[in-house]
Amino acid sequence: MDLALLRTFIAVYRAGSLTRAATLLGLSQPAVTGQIRSLERQLGRPLFIRKARGVTPTSAADELAQRSAPHIDALLEITESDSADVTARRTLHLGGPPEFTTLRVLPALAHLALDGLDIRAAFGTADEMFTGLSANQYDLAITTVQPRGRLLTATPLCDEEHVLVAAPRWAARLGASLLRAGGGPAVLHRALEPVPMVEVHESLPLVTSYWAAVFDAPVTASATIIAPDLRAVLACVMAGSGVAVLPRYLCMEALDKGEVVALIDPPVPPLRTYFLVKRTGSPAPHLARAHEWLLRAAVDW
Repeated sequence: MDLALLRTFIAVYRAGSLTRAATLLGLSQPAVTGQIRSLERQLGRPLFIRKARGVTPTSAADELAQRSAPHIDALLEITESDSADVTARRTLHLGGPPEFTTLRVLPALAHLALDGLDIRAAFGTADEMFTGLSANQYDLAITTVQPRGRLLTATPLCDEEHVLVAAPRWAARLGASLLRAGGGPAVLHRALEPVPMVEVHESLPLVTSYWAAVFDAPVTASATIIAPDLRAVLACVMAGSGVAVLPRYLCMEALDKGEVVALIDPPVPPLRTYFLVKRTGSPAPHLARAHEWLLRAAVDW
């Protein structure tokens, strides 16, 4: 079987589009289409179902990708290593959520940057990270969701604790209400109903998860402020805009300074797991080193 056809197949499989694969490979779309049809004729089975927006792999494509992708990646790495200048700097293309990547991941990689590794970071959602990894736009990604299938491999990186916080004046008001009503999570839940909320998305992902874990109740209010960055959410809470659920690592300094107050200390605090995701197979040495470096650094997070 022609390895060039397999390389094109893997590119289409990961990109989910003939057009995107053609761009990544530096080929014309008709050339990519022709190579896929040639491979399908050799195998005697269709590999993709053509749709208005991209292509969907068949079960035969899933099986072929799982068997061939790691080997194709390894062969490409050998080829690129042999042709590259041994003195050339290596580049890590990294993706992840903006706050965690900024405050945890990039500082942890600073030593590798000083040691000759170039780093290019991008921010986005888990789906965007998975798409970027599959299309070879990223080498490593940090997500809070595990990928499906076998083409991407996820390793647990760390857990972050979520904290329900408010500015001191809101905490004082809620504290007075709790004292009058006898305290307890159920009372706090009722007391929070009229309090403004600050969140990162209209769906209230952090608040909803926290309410379910701590109060065993749904969220009945909407957010007063939506800001798609947890650092902005923290700034709004510090300014007295309401309550929010935030990762402890992000608000630890504000908690220590008394700029925000934790409203409850549940026996089992809600946690969210971060995963370090890469393409399945043996990565290039500089990528393997970055992967291992982050896993070691995360022990202290």
